[in-house]
Amino acid sequence: MVINNRYTGKFMHKIEKTKDGRYDLSGADLSGADLSGADLPWANLSGATLAGATLAGTNLPLADLSGADLSGADLSGADLTEANLSGANLVKANLTDANLTEANLSGANLAGTNLVKANLTDANLAGAILAGANLAKAILVGVILAGANLEGADLTRVNLAGADLSGATLAGANLAWAIMPNGERHS
Repeated sequence: MVINNRYTGKFMHKIEKTKDGRYDLSGADLSGADLSGADLPWANLSGATLAGATLAGTNLPLADLSGADLSGADLSGADLTEANLSGANLVKANLTDANLTEANLSGANLAGTNLVKANLTDANLAGAILAGANLAKAILVGVILAGANLEGADLTRVNLAGADLSGATLAGANLAWAIMPNGERHS
């Protein structure tokens, strides 16, 4: 697979699969890379720099993105099912319509991130920073938000049924029409 810079179109990186069939890009600097639509299941991108990268529609189930810098990256429509994004920097990233079912985002920084209509069913966001994030119409069924910072977040019409909000900060968050953990609609 060849990776080009989305701004210049110039060649950045050529990656090959390891013996176990995975891509290993751990620690790689892929700032501004265009990986849109790439098929990277089980890829190791731990500690990689993907700031401003385009990963729209990318297939990344079970990928390891722990500690990765994805600030300002476009992950709209990406499949991150069961991916490990613990401690990742996703500040102002675009995760519109992304599938983050059972993903680990514990301790991740998602301040100002766009998560409109994202599926975060059973995801772990314990201790995550979601201040100012837009989660309107996101699916948060069974999500763990224990100790998360949701100050000023837009949670309009989200489904939080069965979610763990223990110790979460919700000051200034918009919960209009949200389905709360007890199954009742917030007005």
